[in-house]
Amino acid sequence: MKICVVGVGYVGLVTAGCLAEAGNNVVCVDNDEEKVAKLKAGIIPIYEPGLTEIVKHNEQLGRLHFTTDLRSGVDNSFIIFLAVGTPSAQDGSCDTSAILSVAREIADYLNDYKIIVTKSTVPVGTHRVVTDLIKSRTSAPFDYVSNPEFLKEGAAVEDFMSPDRIIVGTNSLAVQKALQQLYGPFMRKRTRIVFMNPASAEMTKYAANAMLATRISFMNEVSVLCEKVGADIELVRHGLGSDSRIGLAFLFPGVGFGGSCLPKDIRALIRTGSEHGVDMTITKAVQQVNVNQQERFAARIKDYFRGREEKTTLAIWGLAFKAKTDDVRESPALYCIKQFLDRGMKIKAYDPAAAGVARAALNNAIETFQNGYDALDNANALVIFTDWQEFRNPDFGTIKAKLKEPVIFDGRNLYDLDLVREAGFEYHSIGRRPTLPGVP
Repeated sequence: MKICVVGVGYVGLVTAGCLAEAGNNVVCVDNDEEKVAKLKAGIIPIYEPGLTEIVKHNEQLGRLHFTTDLRSGVDNSFIIFLAVGTPSAQDGSCDTSAILSVAREIADYLNDYKIIVTKSTVPVGTHRVVTDLIKSRTSAPFDYVSNPEFLKEGAAVEDFMSPDRIIVGTNSLAVQKALQQLYGPFMRKRTRIVFMNPASAEMTKYAANAMLATRISFMNEVSVLCEKVGADIELVRHGLGSDSRIGLAFLFPGVGFGGSCLPKDIRALIRTGSEHGVDMTITKAVQQVNVNQQERFAARIKDYFRGREEKTTLAIWGLAFKAKTDDVRESPALYCIKQFLDRGMKIKAYDPAAAGVARAALNNAIETFQNGYDALDNANALVIFTDWQEFRNPDFGTIKAKLKEPVIFDGRNLYDLDLVREAGFEYHSIGRRPTLPGVP
């Protein structure tokens, strides 16, 4: 099929690359001339496992193209994907201005039938707004589809190629057949495409992210109680996850969730509820618990070094909001680091992918290193924010030798309590009692 993908950010580039990998001819359109020039030169602006290889391979084969010319993309495609950004507005609502702007341009260029598909996360009701907008500017026939993405950063290519499900919101049987053909290569083992009306598809995206965020915040809240009553949240997690009705996914306690999706979508869902007279009580609580968890972790470290903040250097491992990405948007690490900097603490940080992006986001107020152990030199404590694989089995002897004080604050519960105690560390984690060297 001939495909146009508008917006070559995270969602758009993964979508375009994977659709091209399945044999489609895909043209990517973006109004950022510098980004398009870099992509044409083989420079991929996003850190995502497997994406660089797919993009370069399909570009070399002539199945993947990049341009700033939207008219060309519309003229040379049958299906047009909208994958532009929908960030939070100041009031917490979803800013759909980019979607509407692109829809206006597409309408002005339409000259024959197209299927217009929104991949971006948009509020319920956007399907009506976009459809009415396009109809007001053209008499050319088209169908509108809501097809929200469910891509986990760090596993996006895998998620697209082997999806749990594909949600397609359309009222047209002909469009259903077209989308079934498009996604057929990704469902060879079994059909996982779910058809519904556009409003339900839009709501499914928000409901899914709200549910995942709820599980995270619930476990984080339980972790606080575990610390108070002497329970171990890791044992509790295994006990909960062994129940087939619950399962183990998204039950890991930590320093809170971040990224470009969950916080933004929670705010948008609360705002949508407010606009329709529905008080999203649980969703609001999920949001507040997440803020509390980040505040609590930062406060624990600030309290530990109270009175000597300006003499304290913290070694930070992990700056991205999760592993396998360079995304620092609403990262708990940056949230906490800002508080440490405000107290006069110095920060020496390492992240395998996000160091440069994080340093820029913090106005170069931190020092970053290309090796995690180098960041430890003469630091007063190691603080872990991201669960990168390379952090899970480190050389504790080297860590202890480099730190001024054998103290670890672990926001991801990466280590066994007995192991770090025997290695001679004071160890503070989430939902488990602190351990002291030599104290059982």
